[in-house]
Amino acid sequence: GVVFGDTHLPARTILWAAGVAASPAAEWLGAAADRAGRVLVEPDLTVPGSPEIFVVGDAAHVLRPDGRMVPGVAPAAKQQGRHVAATIKARLAGDATPRPFHYKHDGDLATIGKRAAAIDFGWIKLTGRSAWWLWGLAHIYFLIGFRNRLAVSLSWLWIYVTGQRSARLITQGDDDRS
Repeated sequence: GVVFGDTHLPARTILWAAGVAASPAAEWLGAAADRAGRVLVEPDLTVPGSPEIFVVGDAAHVLRPDGRMVPGVAPAAKQQGRHVAATIKARLAGDATPRPFHYKHDGDLATIGKRAAAIDFGWIKLTGRSAWWLWGLAHIYFLIGFRNRLAVSLSWLWIYVTGQRSARLITQGDDDRS
């Protein structure tokens, strides 16, 4: 169930959703933004009127050629980062030709519960436990450094074997007990 205040509401299914807000980058830059606060960027990921400023990741409102927005996910941000690095490198070499960003969607991976996930690579779709294992392997693979991969792998293995999380959320009530 759910507890809010002093009231307990029994339930079999609980949905929790959190809103997200874009960084205030558009405000800092004095740039145009969409309704969510993402900076409206040029096709090369620069701020309109400021070709020396790039905005990437979920702070940028980037459109694909078909008019759909590039999703604000890590793989897209990594592609944008590589694009900007290549553009800066070219500019330093004397080539100021604008290069539009082209997003390559490699697929979707989502965990949908304990030991369950959904994967859609276009050519293959999986759900359930096998998708969950693949989801975990993909996330560990993309971590930076052996130490991070090992730490996350051991933490996830501990949770899988024992059912206990290594971290707990501690909250306080409104009453002050000082």
